[in-house]
Amino acid sequence: MNATAQSDNSQASLWNGPTGHAWVASQALLDRMFLPFQQLLTEDIPLGSAMRVLDIGCGTGAVGLAAARRLSAPGHSLGIDLSEPMIALARSRAAREGLAAHYVVADAQTHAFAPGEFDLLLSRFGVMFFDDPVAAHRNLRHAARPGAELRCVAWRGAAENPFMTTAERAAAALLPTLPPRRADGPGQFAFADRARVHAILQDAGWTRIEIEPIEVPCSLPESDLATYLGRHGPLGLSLQDSDERTRARVIAAVRTAFDPYVHGDEVRYTAACWLLRARAPGA
Repeated sequence: MNATAQSDNSQASLWNGPTGHAWVASQALLDRMFLPFQQLLTEDIPLGSAMRVLDIGCGTGAVGLAAARRLSAPGHSLGIDLSEPMIALARSRAAREGLAAHYVVADAQTHAFAPGEFDLLLSRFGVMFFDDPVAAHRNLRHAARPGAELRCVAWRGAAENPFMTTAERAAAALLPTLPPRRADGPGQFAFADRARVHAILQDAGWTRIEIEPIEVPCSLPESDLATYLGRHGPLGLSLQDSDERTRARVIAAVRTAFDPYVHGDEVRYTAACWLLRARAPGA
């Protein structure tokens, strides 16, 4: 969820600063929570395949690693993200497993990919953060071989994903300076409008575009909920510079708003997303 434009200094600062470091600290928690999406994106890669896979906005590397586990030489995966701390963790994970998964710190919108380099382009929440989404997806199409598939997961709208906005709504009275989400992106819900997403892909030159609504059950341990709230989203970002007393007070107050999602020792919610599929022309 991090392939933003390098020219967008606010995005670059976020993903190389507090937001990127928060994702590194929460890597295991977030990978567990988003495991269903990783499986959805990679389970159709044939075992032993020699495919060349691109992981767009790869973050700490989960999707690219999952793809690489299904590949055999000369197949490999490449992850691209502008977050140096997240790429550093992704590289260390690939090295530990001895996988053919490589990572580059770069902006997928402008990176000089070799033409026709990839057979499959994947993204788990990485395509909503581009400064110029048409230019970005045109550059990605340039990197795709004729007939290559683009397969991405993106969030639908905020109203369909109340779990993701509960914290900021609950904290609004306590933190009146909490910054509002940008309705026009780049950001988590920038791809909420299905027609807009279709137009972006079409204008970028992709064909056979399919945009399927999916509802995916997600979960995390209840014991990790407070940590999650204190690190992520607008609330987590706002609390970065707060003292411990303020953090504890705000998180305790916000935590009660999540009671409807708590079932014993587990937090459960449904993620309302798009599964995007498209093909590069020419095959």
